[in-house]
Parts: sequence; C-alpha cells; structure tokens
Amino acid sequence: MPVLHQVIALDKGAKSRTLSATTELYKTCQKPELFNGVIRKYTPRNDSDERLPDESKLVQKKAEDVLISAKNAMSELFDITAARDFTNCKARATVKVDGVEIIKDAPVTYLLFLEKQLTDIRTLVSSLPVLDPAHMWKDKDPNSGLYSAEPTESFRTKKQQVPLVLAPATDKFPAQTQLITDDVTAGTWKTTVISGAIPGPRRDLVLERVDRLIKAVKSAREEANGTTAELHDGIGAQIFGYLFA
Repeated sequence: MPVLHQVIALDKGAKSRTLSATTELYKTCQKPELFNGVIRKYTPRNDSDERLPDESKLVQKKAEDVLISAKNAMSELFDITAARDFTNCKARATVKVDGVEIIKDAPVTYLLFLEKQLTDIRTLVSSLPVLDPAHMWKDKDPNSGLYSAEPTESFRTKKQQVPLVLAPATDKFPAQTQLITDDVTAGTWKTTVISGAIPGPRRDLVLERVDRLIKAVKSAREEANGTTAELHDGIGAQIFGYLFA
C-alpha cells in the first residue's frame, strides 16, 4: 500500500498528463470539420453522358471517441485525488518542540498552511529594526514601551567679536587691539535618543523559536505524509459511468 507522500507525488504527474490530454481534446472539439464527412456520387442523365468519379471526405474524429479519451485521461486523476483527499482526512500528527506539544493531532493540510505562515512570520521578524549598538541603552520604559539611550552633551557655539591685543599698553601708548570674530560657547545640548526598535538578542531569540517551530512542523508533516493511503480506485469509472452512460 502506498503512503500519502507517494500519492501526492503521483497526483502531480497525473494533473500534468490530464491537463495536456484534455487540452488537446478541447482543441479537437473546436474543429467541427474533423467530425464531418461527405460522400458524393455522380449519375449522368444519359448513358452517353460523361461519368464522373465519386467524391468523398472521410470523418476523422468521432464525438464518442472524444468522450472515451476524456474518460481514460481523467479517471486516473480522479482516483489519485480521491486517495489523496480521503487520506488527508485522517493524516494527522502532533507538533512538538523539545518534547512539549504545541499542536495536537494537526491535519496534514493545516500543517502545510502553518509551514507557509511561519515562513512569512520569519521574514517579518528578520526585518525588525534592532537597537543601534553605538548607544548605551537603558531598560525599556514600562509606560511608553520605548527605549532611551544614555544622554550625551554637545556645545552650541556662536560667532562673537572679541578684541585681540596686538601690542600691550605702555606708560606712553595705549594698548593696540583689533576686533576679531571667534566661536564662543553659547549653550549646551543634552541629547537623549529614544527608539521603538528591539534589542538584537531579543530578535535573535524570536527567530530561533520560529526556526525550531518550522522544523517541528516539517517533521510533523513528514510523519502525517507517512500515513497509509486510503485508495479509491474506480471512483473515476463510477463518475464517467454515470456521465457518459
């Protein structure tokens, strides 16, 4: 007896063959001239008149043959799909991570869905921004849910004219000075960077958990796909026996 994953493999090939065959049959049905023929016999009015040879155009296709070909092409697919879907109804497995049951007796169809969704979740988590390691971050604020870095200070300067002494004053001459423009401190900026990103280790931990769950789901799916197939040979014949009777 085949198991479910073998039936699934057969299903893919049967679908391809059936599609190819039915497409050709459909194209044939779009050419009505293939189904029509004619026989022409010429009879002269008088025995002395010219006799002409008979003319004929043979029928190349028969509609009943198209139905038989359709039955032959599709019956296999009906039987294989029935085996797959009926077996899917009982193919189940439990998803476990480190011995802990996450999902009990999950159907194989749900496991396929879950595997796809977890892959999307992994893509989302891996794109999350993380806190810039260039800053020293404090613990997350419980009220705002934001992180803040240790404040940094920077000076704000402004242009200001100040005297430059060219020659100091003496008892005979006053000091010689010249005004020049210089940058002087006007104030101090205290900057606190805040962020809604998450710490890198936190993102890595979530990614690790997603990966472990994906692995567990795949393992469960493989187990479920090992279920013995519930064969239903003859379903196609029953269907077409009714349709084309």
